[in-house]
Amino acid sequence: MAEQNKIARRSFFAGLGLVAAAGIAAKLTPKDVMSNAAAPVEPDGDGYRLTEHVKKYYRTTTI
Repeated sequence: MAEQNKIARRSFFAGLGLVAAAGIAAKLTPKDVMSNAAAPVEPDGDGYRLTEHVKKYYRTTTI
């Protein structure tokens, strides 16, 4: 039983380290790279309009 607790504890700390590394990587990513990748492009046609409401939605979906 003690061996199973050690394995669970190790996997918890390994996962915690992975989450911390991902957070640091996201924090160190330049902001201009992130903003250029998420910029919506307005397509041609009558069906889709890039309104303020849609722009607000796009801003809320960026990380």
